[in-house]
Amino acid sequence: MSADFWAGYLSGALSILIGNPLDIIKVRLQANDATARLPLQHGTSSFTTGTAGPLLGYGALNALLFVSYNRSEAAINDYMGTKNSLSATWVAGAIGGLATWVVSAPTEFVKCRAQAAPTSLSSFDIAKSVVKEKGVKGLYTGGTVTALRDSIGYGFYFWTYQLMSSMWPAAQDGPTSSALSDAPKVLLSGGIAGMATWASVFPLDVIKTRVQIQDLETTPLLGNQGAEQKKPRGAWQLTVEAYRHHGWKVFFRGFGVCCARAFVVNAAQWAVYEAVMRELQPARSP
Repeated sequence: MSADFWAGYLSGALSILIGNPLDIIKVRLQANDATARLPLQHGTSSFTTGTAGPLLGYGALNALLFVSYNRSEAAINDYMGTKNSLSATWVAGAIGGLATWVVSAPTEFVKCRAQAAPTSLSSFDIAKSVVKEKGVKGLYTGGTVTALRDSIGYGFYFWTYQLMSSMWPAAQDGPTSSALSDAPKVLLSGGIAGMATWASVFPLDVIKTRVQIQDLETTPLLGNQGAEQKKPRGAWQLTVEAYRHHGWKVFFRGFGVCCARAFVVNAAQWAVYEAVMRELQPARSP
């Protein structure tokens, strides 16, 4: 496996462990009012809800993301005859985001349902129940919105990171740099990149969450087998309904929590990624 695969995998898995508590709060705030008011179950253990699936899935997702991004950026710059082009960076990031769809769509679906459910459910139980009821395609509910969110979001993610890194003052002690001297640049650039990503796609993320958890109250998984099954609503219908009942502010519910999480998680994620890349590719610098 390539260096960026392992760097992406390890940094992605770590980001789930760090960010899951705040992610649970974000998902519940984005969901309908009843879900948002649910108390956290089982004390501090509830902050690990929905971690198992994403821990495995997001490691693979992040590995695929960074490999796709790096290869795409190199190919685009080679084709255009450019070097470190920010436009190439954005397009490569968008391509990388789309490449992760096969992993990100089911991972996000299971994670959101685990975090928004009124009872404690494992990621495996949720996935098994959905596949039994709807087949594998059920895991890709909200997949179109997820793909749109990821392509736009990751375009801005890598674009912002490269922009912030290029604006950082060069080291005073020569052209080479150390992990310690680069740490402030990597942490700040990574944190801001994470915030910029969510600022660019947060309304889409709210819609995605509502699409993926809309039937939680009537799903047999929650022991409500006698409840009437409503016909699933599409992303546009849910968007219109949310706006009609709550106004435009509903599309930014949980944004503050998300930004706080994004800065911390992505600062750590980029720090791990760059550290692993430095170890596996000593000649490379951030």
